[in-house]
Amino acid sequence: MNLLDSLKERILIGDGATGTLLYSYGVDRCFEELNLTHPDDIFHIHEEYIKAGAEVIQTNTYSANYIKLARYGLEERVKEINSGAVKIAKSAAQKNAFVVGTIGGIHGARFHSELREEIKRSFREQLYCLLIDDVDGLLLETYYDLDELTTVLEIARQVTDIPIITNVSMHEPGVLENGILLSDALKRLEDLGADVVGVNCRLGPYHALKALETVPIPGKAFLSAYPNSSLPEFRDGKLLYKSEPEYFKKFAVHFRDEGVRLMGGCCGTTPDHIRAMKEGIKNLKPIKKKNVKKQERLEISETKKPDELTLFEKIKAKRSIIVELDTPKHLNTRKFFDGAKALKEAGIDGLTIADNSLASPRICNKTMASLVKRDIGLSSLVHITCRDRNLIGLQSHLMGLHTLGIRDILAITGDPTKIGDFPGATSVFDVTSFDLIKLIKQCNEGISFSGKSLKQKTNFHVAAAFNPNVQNIEKSSERLEKKIQSGADYVLTQPVFSQEKIIETWEATKHIEAPIYIGIMPLVSSKNAEFLHNEVPGIKLTVETRKRMDIARDPEKAVLTGLDIAKELIDTAIQYFNGIYLITPFIRYELSVELAKYIQQKTTELDEKRSSQFVLS
Repeated sequence: MNLLDSLKERILIGDGATGTLLYSYGVDRCFEELNLTHPDDIFHIHEEYIKAGAEVIQTNTYSANYIKLARYGLEERVKEINSGAVKIAKSAAQKNAFVVGTIGGIHGARFHSELREEIKRSFREQLYCLLIDDVDGLLLETYYDLDELTTVLEIARQVTDIPIITNVSMHEPGVLENGILLSDALKRLEDLGADVVGVNCRLGPYHALKALETVPIPGKAFLSAYPNSSLPEFRDGKLLYKSEPEYFKKFAVHFRDEGVRLMGGCCGTTPDHIRAMKEGIKNLKPIKKKNVKKQERLEISETKKPDELTLFEKIKAKRSIIVELDTPKHLNTRKFFDGAKALKEAGIDGLTIADNSLASPRICNKTMASLVKRDIGLSSLVHITCRDRNLIGLQSHLMGLHTLGIRDILAITGDPTKIGDFPGATSVFDVTSFDLIKLIKQCNEGISFSGKSLKQKTNFHVAAAFNPNVQNIEKSSERLEKKIQSGADYVLTQPVFSQEKIIETWEATKHIEAPIYIGIMPLVSSKNAEFLHNEVPGIKLTVETRKRMDIARDPEKAVLTGLDIAKELIDTAIQYFNGIYLITPFIRYELSVELAKYIQQKTTELDEKRSSQFVLS
């Protein structure tokens, strides 16, 4: 009798966590490598689960794919590791358990930049390794990204008829991270050919059960549940789980009452938990009907549109000027607010405030943007880096910005911590700038990062960064296109220091419909110019510019020369770009005030010239 025939007749018990046991033994390296180096340890774990009552065991191959093994330098041993895992599992199972080949999600609960095609290639390689060794079925587990799971399911179903189990993972009970309801997701997987659909990881028995209460019994597939033992506790540098096996015994009955035919455990579970589940369903037959708890669709209300135009709307409507003004590294804020007020009086359209630029701590840009809006009446474009906050912090930060009425955001990766004031600090980078843009746009749909309703849609406009100061600007342009595809509405460039580079930037980006703010930064001295050219990533100055600044040795003359260079760049920029992004050096806002007035003057002259040419024609 095969796996599916057995599921038609009775409830099957799966195994529990392999990684949890290895972790408890002190293993702190690639678990899948142990298939080759310590096969007896893996065999013993399988054996213990079978003795506890497991009738379906997983191969130790959750991360045995090219992408994940590459982290350990093992990417060339995919076939060897997967084949070894199947051999060990079959040796332990004999005829007492079915062996399913496990393939875990690559995205997991964190975001990664691997391209979809790379994921597909990696999946195919692992899939073929498992199929060659004749597993009884496949277990696709811990997929937070439903699109990733449906993609690999379709690949698997095209090449094999063996049973396929698909388990999704949720941050919130009953809803996936993109806001789709669990019942809808499992129905989609069933329609694509999955034989068993269900949930695993992240949630303990209580919340996994709550989620399954909203899922009807599938018409063609079976339901599965592999919950974690509990929420983890972090103690003395280790993750610990506390759920008692007796707790699992009780919930095994509840899972059965919700129509589950295959149940096991995920993180934190041990053979004792599996033994308890087996005892819990002893003599119980599977059910064929259940009362489904109605789940409300996400309740999301529209956000009232702000009265003032956002920077994105301004740049589309007219020549727009934004000025970057760094918040101070200390608590004396007088000069910052004096500068913001002077720039407002000069007629700029908004400030742009960096997020701890050069990895040095400054007063929180969200706080300063809020005060500038309240006390001066000037809008701000707030930078958000991926460096300083994990997903929890990013979600909280965005909700705070929305609540304060801040609508324009620049999503960037951020400078590495080692260049800043605290080189021992760690960088987070839960997401890339591409991912952050997508997540912000997901908030605009009223859906949090975890898929839960925010009860209200945000209305952020998202800017992306573009660096034209590279040897291959076409490649940089392709990267920008991907940011636009991710949802970026408009663009800010790094400062450029030559008229030729401005024209080159326009040529490389003229096909892009998103508005672009071209970066202009006045130089203040030769030392300033040399530092930017030689030490700041993403900035290059021409030989001519550096010579001009070097000749102007007198401090006042150097500032005037820097302003002249900036004005020459502005003369070219306003012919090609509708947005000018002034970067204020050393909070010397008077320089940006003068350049803002110059831009307005030149814009008026340009408009009058075009108007007269139109009349004459």
